[in-house]
Amino acid sequence: MKNALGDTFADRQKTAAEAKAALLARFKPKPTVTDPDLKPRAEKKAEELAKVRETREAEKAARKQAQADAAEAAEAARLADEEAALNAKRGERKERKALTKAEAQAARDAKYAARKARR
Repeated sequence: MKNALGDTFADRQKTAAEAKAALLARFKPKPTVTDPDLKPRAEKKAEELAKVRETREAEKAARKQAQADAAEAAEAARLADEEAALNAKRGERKERKALTKAEAQAARDAKYAARKARR
């Protein structure tokens, strides 16, 4: 029995069966890839994550080292400033003592000269 489109009932049934078979074929498992170099997605993701973690850890260690170096440099600068202040203070004290000593020596010399002049 032919209709206006030229398809018979058997043709329509055959087309429907082929469509159903194609629909079912989509759900069948695909053959696995046997390439030994191909890694599962989870494994690839784990490797990428390990690389990222390693990079971040290295960056973190570098930041920590830079902070430690900066703190050490600041401490060294502070100690150097304290040392310079202490040396300046010592220099002033030495100068003051030298002047006092010179004044005392001059006073002694004046006394000695006055005593000599009286004799």
